[in-house]
Amino acid sequence: MGTTLRLVARRLWQLLPIVMFATLVVFLLLQLVPGDPALILAGDYASKERIEEIRQLYGFDRPLIVQYLSWFLNVLHGDLGTSLLSGAPVLELIMQRMPNTVLIAVYSLIIAAVVGITLGVLAATRVGSRVDAFVTSTASLGVALPSFWLAILLVATFALQLHLFPATGARPFTVNPGDAIRHATLPAVALAVGVIAELARQTRSALIEVLSSQYVRTLRAKGLGPMAILWKHGLRNISVTLLTLLGLAVNRLFSGAVVIEAVFAIPGAGSLVAYSAINKDFPVVQGTVLMFAVIVILVNLTVDILNALLDPRVAEE
Repeated sequence: MGTTLRLVARRLWQLLPIVMFATLVVFLLLQLVPGDPALILAGDYASKERIEEIRQLYGFDRPLIVQYLSWFLNVLHGDLGTSLLSGAPVLELIMQRMPNTVLIAVYSLIIAAVVGITLGVLAATRVGSRVDAFVTSTASLGVALPSFWLAILLVATFALQLHLFPATGARPFTVNPGDAIRHATLPAVALAVGVIAELARQTRSALIEVLSSQYVRTLRAKGLGPMAILWKHGLRNISVTLLTLLGLAVNRLFSGAVVIEAVFAIPGAGSLVAYSAINKDFPVVQGTVLMFAVIVILVNLTVDILNALLDPRVAEE
């Protein structure tokens, strides 16, 4: 238990520099986006004096590092700033849209975990069979498929032709969970396919290694049944690997949400980032990226804790 607590303390200590680095990179990359935010705020026909006045008002005339540090110090006090375009608090804008993104990401992760691990287990327990060949070839295809292309295909097939799911939009989960899940199904599937493929491949590879080990061969010789070996020893031995893969998938899902939300016209945090980046609304982009970074880091922290509980050797590394 003491080792696990030390692991948590170490990960939390690493949180601040990681978040700072992530937001600093985003801040610097935003400077490469064409266009002057002061000009966007002032309008196309504003005078030079008005543009300079806005630049001074919002601090755009200060050195970049000063702008960044000023923003980050405000964040430490719970202030993510104000949107340059709407004038609304950034935190308020994020909290309005983040539930849609979280729903899609969680839904996608559940689909990926159930389908990907199941396919990996089927392939690992039937090495060389048609099932194994189907899983490995399908997984290779799934890794290569662009999520936006798959999203368009899903909309064309299941929304426009078969009318099984809505083509666009989202619904609040707290108001109508069933309708919210129905709207989130196609986006979640489009996001999940790549993760399913990776999970299937990694599960198959790890499980084959465990099932072919001397330890498992000894268990078979003692008369232990195939299902008992699979559940009690095979999957348990690769549980740390699976949890790590699921933790890494969270980062992929949140980054992929930017594209998927654009295809399905979902008012989520991903589409908020894209719109704000195009219009150089720096506070909104930085605040949303910060929220994404914190979510991913907290998920990875949870995975580390679970891994340490499953295998105490992890906490000692």
